[in-house]
Amino acid sequence: MDRRAFLMTPALAAARTASDKKAPAHPLAALPDLVREPDAVAVHRGGKRLLLTNAGTRWTSADIEVGTTPQSREHVAITLAAPAGPVETVALRWKCAFPAGCRFLGDHWERSYGDLEWRGIVPHRRMPWYFCASDGHAFLGVGVKTGAGSIACWIVDGDGVTLLLDVRSGGMGVELGSRLLDAATVVVSRGAAGQSAFRAARDFCAKLSPTPRMPARPVYGGNNWYYTYGENLSAAALLRDADLMAELAGAERNRPFMVLDMGYEGQGEGAGPASKTKSTFPDMPALTAEIKRRGVHPGIWRRPLLTVEKLPEGLRLRNPRAGGGIASPYFILDPSLPESLAYVEREVGQLREWGYELIKHDYSTFDITGRWGFEMAEDMCPSGWRFADRTRTTAEIVCALYAAIRKAAGDALVIGCNTIGHLGAGLFELQRIGDDTSGREWARTRKMGVNTLAFRLPQHGTFFAADADCVPITAAIPPRLTGLWLDIVSRSGTPLFVSVDPATISSEQKQLVRAAFARSARWQAIGLEPLDWMGTIVPKLWAASGQTLTYDWYDVEV
Repeated sequence: MDRRAFLMTPALAAARTASDKKAPAHPLAALPDLVREPDAVAVHRGGKRLLLTNAGTRWTSADIEVGTTPQSREHVAITLAAPAGPVETVALRWKCAFPAGCRFLGDHWERSYGDLEWRGIVPHRRMPWYFCASDGHAFLGVGVKTGAGSIACWIVDGDGVTLLLDVRSGGMGVELGSRLLDAATVVVSRGAAGQSAFRAARDFCAKLSPTPRMPARPVYGGNNWYYTYGENLSAAALLRDADLMAELAGAERNRPFMVLDMGYEGQGEGAGPASKTKSTFPDMPALTAEIKRRGVHPGIWRRPLLTVEKLPEGLRLRNPRAGGGIASPYFILDPSLPESLAYVEREVGQLREWGYELIKHDYSTFDITGRWGFEMAEDMCPSGWRFADRTRTTAEIVCALYAAIRKAAGDALVIGCNTIGHLGAGLFELQRIGDDTSGREWARTRKMGVNTLAFRLPQHGTFFAADADCVPITAAIPPRLTGLWLDIVSRSGTPLFVSVDPATISSEQKQLVRAAFARSARWQAIGLEPLDWMGTIVPKLWAASGQTLTYDWYDVEV
């Protein structure tokens, strides 16, 4: 099956849910039209709000001009010119009303944290990048295209919709000079009559990300994190894990990966340089060669912006919340500088030279902003700091970092973790879409894994191959629950990574993994759809290729 078969197939479209069949005809016009000039535009400069004056598709005041140019029936281009001084935020407002009972689904700034959900109107809720609206019959998707020049979020209240574009450089206003900033392209998508909200959301995501970069073949295999947590790692142990992946994959022509996660580096905290590994990893090229000899693809984890090397102080990121201060042994690189990107490219290039075929890069959003996604209630970055290059926005600087990693990785697959999926789409083949699952606590896997799979599955095959994180197979997780998580991920068509404790996996569990690998090694249409996702953040009922499956995610807990 062609890789683009990730998109909805006619067979799946025919497998209509009961709610679809019973839905009465409903005018799509009940949801508002936002492909029009906004009713108001303002900018924030120096902490003050400046309301702009409308002149057709131009909004002006003094030296500032915001363009709002319709490009089609579904697209509006937003540009910013501000040659005389810094600008922090652009706000655009559309007055409109949604039908009674309408519910809204937003995205997240980077990974999700078990908190994605359909809700009613919450006027203080910021929905990063896009939102979906549904009254149970009609669907409306509103967002910005991937790769935007700003950090975008949406607010829906009882009187209308506001789009906030954070155009700061770090925590201070961007200084564009004579440059015109392509801040964002707004995309509006309406669902077809009778189409489920899930299928409409997939179509919408495809419009937001018109050029996804997908792997040439399905990705599956192992990752050692959730049974080792970075402890007692060695080349010998990784080869044992590779042997197990080869065994579980059987005779599949599409061979599995074995990913070496955090803990092999000799400096702690995942810091570089990559060349300084623990004594238990004495020869990395020889290790990758041995993994390949076993019929397994080698993968590796890296934290690209953190190092213990003594670099010029001018390359240090000056965000006080990001850590790596002068007194610390750790040094966080400022990604706005060409010298920093050159360092990152050398580090990533080293991994490729060793023979790794999948490079998982992590922590860059936290290292830049000093915040995890769940701490970004109001905005992504704290105020009061800036990059060395203040002429570009945070979004532009992050995109340049991602492009540098992509370039250095060559023909290796790239997976982003703690990265901004909306900016990585089109650059990375894979993206970790949720926070960590757990090999120690099932409730965490249920919260992070099931939630992110259900609510970000529309991004799979449209933005990238969406990784809902590992299936940990350890003594601490009840086998029944492990089996459920393994089953649903392998049915979803998304990348499947298992984290297997070889000392505790049972023969029955091996059989389950073999069956899951057999599914995951081949292209699958998106045959999975959460049916009860509008009423719960942990869907229990799922449509799967014409049948309804029930997953009991709960165990006796006291």
